[in-house]
Amino acid sequence: MTHHAFETRLRALQTAHETLLARPNQPEALGNGVYVRHQFPVLTAAHAPLAWRYDLHPETNPFLMERLGINAVLNAGAIKWRGKYVLVGRVESADRKSFFAVAESANGLDNFRFWEYPIVMPETAEPDTNIYDMRLTQHEDGWIYGTFCTERRDLSASDADQSAAVARCGIARTKDLVSWERLADLKTRSAQQRNVVLHPEFVHGQYAFYTRPQDGFIEAGSGGGIGFGLSASIEHAEIGEEVLIDRKRYHTVYEAKNGQGPTPLKTPLGWLHLAHGVRNTAAGLRYVLYLFLTDLHDLTRITHKPSGYFLAPEGEERVGDVSNVLFCNGWIADDDGQVFIYYASSDTRVHVATSTIEQLLDYVQHTPADGFSSRTSAEAIVALIDHNKAPEPVAPVLAAAGTLH
Repeated sequence: MTHHAFETRLRALQTAHETLLARPNQPEALGNGVYVRHQFPVLTAAHAPLAWRYDLHPETNPFLMERLGINAVLNAGAIKWRGKYVLVGRVESADRKSFFAVAESANGLDNFRFWEYPIVMPETAEPDTNIYDMRLTQHEDGWIYGTFCTERRDLSASDADQSAAVARCGIARTKDLVSWERLADLKTRSAQQRNVVLHPEFVHGQYAFYTRPQDGFIEAGSGGGIGFGLSASIEHAEIGEEVLIDRKRYHTVYEAKNGQGPTPLKTPLGWLHLAHGVRNTAAGLRYVLYLFLTDLHDLTRITHKPSGYFLAPEGEERVGDVSNVLFCNGWIADDDGQVFIYYASSDTRVHVATSTIEQLLDYVQHTPADGFSSRTSAEAIVALIDHNKAPEPVAPVLAAAGTLH
């Protein structure tokens, strides 16, 4: 390739990249009244800076070929930081390894741009093979914490099995999202831990964690459900007892397993939780998102939990590296009550949906709870039909249905 051809190709790459980053993101036309999806993903593999992927020197890369491929950007933690909407994305290289990288936007909807360098996360004495899916928590102790899955090979597996892994919860903290202090991995009595989230406030003077105890790396086994536990220390976090607050259940959207998504949001009516639920189908595992509300003071007591899913993959969201999957580990609530929900589709890209605290609380309070049978599903629709036929509707008969005692 001549020098002129190199420069021409470089300019074309730069123009295409800038066009993608600067593209405005339009809301969907109508929506369902609970949230508004937006037209384009906010982060994709193509958003990765050219300097991460290409050697930009003609002397050492005369054909201007991609040297380090980026496969996907997914499962991003989120935080409002210095007036910007900041995502800590899981960036997966072509070699299958994931790392974390910070991207920011002025409006939370588009123009997300990665910082110059990715995060080089410090390691413990037992090096990580893969790290991913960071949840960010601004804790009242003054630190920003990242809890994430650290994966290492299961050394008890035979050489014939190179897929056996052990998952633990890694913990790191920072004051600026640049310099990270790695703490000891969380210790629990569970065989494996994924989807661990740190609560933003002390509980009885201790650090509180939402966990997902499971028997194996993939299968939840007997441990399925969202757990809760306390640790006196964060530098050497250890939970002696996990209490399951939201169990998996037969013939629901969370019958195979479920896990906490991002850090819960504190509202006047309770702590608002976004979780993922998994069920098995003939086409493989299906991941959807659901909401529930816990008591402000007793964090283990669910007060409201609507039936079914809150968000499920639609259209192009259903296709990707691991199809038919939505996953969320990051959302941001502004002071004015607007909520930005950053969810990944099919382990490939990150999207945004917007709502408000008012809308989400209305949804969790007034959507019927799951009656766990076909009959109760039909009866809920009958009740809504009858309510809509009333000449002067009074308090909706569905209001109490979302409450759990």
